[in-house]
Order: sequence, then structure tokens, then C-alpha cells
Amino acid sequence: MGFAEADLTCDAFLDGRLRLWQPRAGYRAATDPVLLAAFTPARPGERVLELGCGAGAAALCLARRVPGLDLHGLEVQPDYAALARRNAAENGLALAVHEGDLRRMPAALRGLGFDHVLANPPFHPPAATPAPDAGRDLAHREAAPLADWIDAGLRRLVPGGRLVLIHRAARLAEILAALAGRAGGAEVLPIASRAGAPAGRVLVRARKGSGAPLSLLFPLTVHRGSSHESDGETYTAEAQRLLRDMAVLAPDARQGRMGVRQAAAP
Repeated sequence: MGFAEADLTCDAFLDGRLRLWQPRAGYRAATDPVLLAAFTPARPGERVLELGCGAGAAALCLARRVPGLDLHGLEVQPDYAALARRNAAENGLALAVHEGDLRRMPAALRGLGFDHVLANPPFHPPAATPAPDAGRDLAHREAAPLADWIDAGLRRLVPGGRLVLIHRAARLAEILAALAGRAGGAEVLPIASRAGAPAGRVLVRARKGSGAPLSLLFPLTVHRGSSHESDGETYTAEAQRLLRDMAVLAPDARQGRMGVRQAAAP
């Protein structure tokens, strides 16, 4: 059936460089897909797949940063897949959106190998209280186990390709266990809401077939201050550059850690 126009909002990402239609009451993208795109080290000409692309936030943030990608998305909910196609078209970006379940990969994707697969899997376990909106519930509550998301991503990667995930820090052990023996050189970037707070999220990327050791990176802090003090925007300078200025997360040889640097101009 699709979403009625009155049930949608058009929201700005990357300081207005990208505008996305999203449902008012369904799943709505926030900072996670923007950070996921910023942590995906894709280069022009490479083939990239987003599992569970929703309305296209992460894939299109990546497309806006990196021109010339062969970009694909997989989405199980037809209404969200249609929104992703609309968002790509209205932003002048190329995104091939496939409908289907990652546990029964569409034939068009089974025939392709990807340099990067990115995913923002559902955070809540199957037994969690359902959300009132069915689309939001499916996006937030696990239907496929986290290990299935990782398996599907690894199967689609070419040898040496990278799997990139964002998830709850509490699930890191599961992520690493699912990668064991299949992908290595894992880089784990903790994300803390504020200085001194424990990391609630982790960004993880690993290379298929690599035997390199794990690297635990210097944390990214999203908000200034030790507590919420005002209703205004409180992003740190690093988060501001990632969320607003199209910067990317990349190794900084001078500092010996993961740094925030400006993406190359399209």
C-alpha cells in the first residue's frame, strides 16, 4: 500500500546535503546510520551492499560522501524499500533497492560479490515488548538472529572485503564470535554518549579472510558535557563534523588512532 504523504516527514541529514522521506510513526533514522556510513571505507568504483537499508539513510549518506559507487540495498519491508528508491531518486543518487529477507537472499544479490557490506541490525531481542507501529517493531526487534546478519554479510563479500556494523556494546562478544575464523583484523570503535560514560554502541569492521588481530580504537564521544544540560545541540566537534560536515572515520597516522577527517570532494 505504501505510506500516505501525510504520514511522512522530509528530514535533513548531513547539514541538508541529503533529504530523506521517513514515516512519522515508523522507523526513523537518527545518528547511527550516519556514523555507520562514516566508518565504511568505500572508494569510488567499489560495490557496496547495505543489509536492512530501511528508507536508505546509511546507504545514501555513503553515496553522498563517496561518488561512483555501485550501491545496493536489501530491505524486507516493501513500504520502506519504496521510500529508499524515492529518496535515492530525489537526491540524484544511484541505489539499487532489492526486496527480500537476508536469510533467503534474492537471486540478484546471490550472483554479486561486494567490496563492503554494512548493516545496522535490530537492537532489541525477540522477547522485547513490541513497538505500537509494525514497521518500527520489525526494524528494532530481532526477527533474524544477529549471527544470521553477520553470516549473510560475509557470504556476500569478496575475499578481503569488509563487513561494517553498528550495534549495542553489550552485543560485542556475539559479533566477534560470529566473525571468528571467517573475518579478522576487526577494528572496534566504542561510541559513548558523553565523556566518562560507558560506551553504549560499537562500530565494528572486519576483513573477510584476514588473520590480523583485533584493534580496540579510541572512543568517539558524541555529546559535550557530563550530562544533558540544555535543549540545544550539544555535539562534540568530532561528532559535529561526522554528522553535519560529511567527515569520515579513518586512521590518522600522526595521532596513531582513528581520526575524523574530511571526505574527498565529489
